[in-house]
Amino acid sequence: MNEITITPAVVDLLKHKQLLSKTLLLITDDAGGKYSLQGGACSIGTKFTIVVLDQPDAEYHVALKNNAGLSLYTSDYDVYFLGQGLKLDYQKAMLSLTNNGQLLDNNVQIADGKAILAAFKQGIFVNSGNC
Repeated sequence: MNEITITPAVVDLLKHKQLLSKTLLLITDDAGGKYSLQGGACSIGTKFTIVVLDQPDAEYHVALKNNAGLSLYTSDYDVYFLGQGLKLDYQKAMLSLTNNGQLLDNNVQIADGKAILAAFKQGIFVNSGNC
């Protein structure tokens, strides 16, 4: 079972942004997935994004059981980079993701899934440079 601890500070942030009832995806933002706007070979497993959707996406079917009751999912590809003992925290206006005490990303982004797909259709990428 894939599990993640969501701190109360993250719940407060998501509540403030009115995202508690949305479907959320935790992705590795490395240009390897449907919603990945940035990254490349050098960033594999070091950049993560929470993608906000109105409804589930069948390509992201791996549920992340969490203490906050969020509808939070990832993909078979992304789960490989997450590891065990996941924790999402919010401090000093930044989301951080750790696993078993190891920092994975200290600047997790929140992005709108529809906006990402629309940007792709226009050929827009945040960072697609090589290492």
